[in-house]
Amino acid sequence: MRVVVMGNNRVAWECVRVLREQGCDIVGLVLHPEEKRRFGEELTAAAGVPVEAVFPGDRLREPAVQEALRALGADVALSLLFDYILRPGILEIFPLGIVNLHPSYLPYNRGQYPNVWSIVEGTPAGVTLHYVDEGIDTGDIIAQREVPVLASDTGKTLYERLEAASVELFREVWPAVVAGEAPRRPQPRGGGTYHRSADADRLDHIDLDREYRARDLINILRARTFPPYSGAYFIDGDRKVHMRLELLPAEDIGQER
Repeated sequence: MRVVVMGNNRVAWECVRVLREQGCDIVGLVLHPEEKRRFGEELTAAAGVPVEAVFPGDRLREPAVQEALRALGADVALSLLFDYILRPGILEIFPLGIVNLHPSYLPYNRGQYPNVWSIVEGTPAGVTLHYVDEGIDTGDIIAQREVPVLASDTGKTLYERLEAASVELFREVWPAVVAGEAPRRPQPRGGGTYHRSADADRLDHIDLDREYRARDLINILRARTFPPYSGAYFIDGDRKVHMRLELLPAEDIGQER
């Protein structure tokens, strides 16, 4: 199986290591631009591809980049926390298509920050391995795993558990994809919600003169608690103050005593 990896962040790095362990031939790597790149050095080292087989994600629409990818002769592409929308010109390059690993329990929370919306909107959290089609996170599902949202979760702790579940699911299911034995089922039509980054940004401003239900306000504050990012804030006069919520389960308090 010849694979092109399009990825970013820790999950991409861990999954590239899994590909290597399972004997897949990584022939190309597509990365975010340097200012958006996470775990770039680790990804490049783990993939082990020559510099001419590393491509910038923000130039995938260029015909020259698409032709260079086609020339690699990859069977399939793997999208791992890759933020760029894959258009038909890219989808047509790979005979077995493109497989995406998305940190949500599709069809819930397509798009950005699934960990935030599972807390704020009370939707199921989880991870999904699916085929890419012309929509955004709408392709046929290969496999998925639900991850419980705990009352003590912040956006960061839930995200970390979604990361771990993503790698575990990928490790278990990828051999079936390689063998051509992976199941495939369509997502419900019209199901789920798509969120953009700007939707989460709008959550962050806490209006001091607005009424909130306690549950809703706590959920916003904990969902947007993700150090070192600034998170939710309020404005008092000419001062902007950011907030992070610390949640301490009663049993943990007891242990501290």
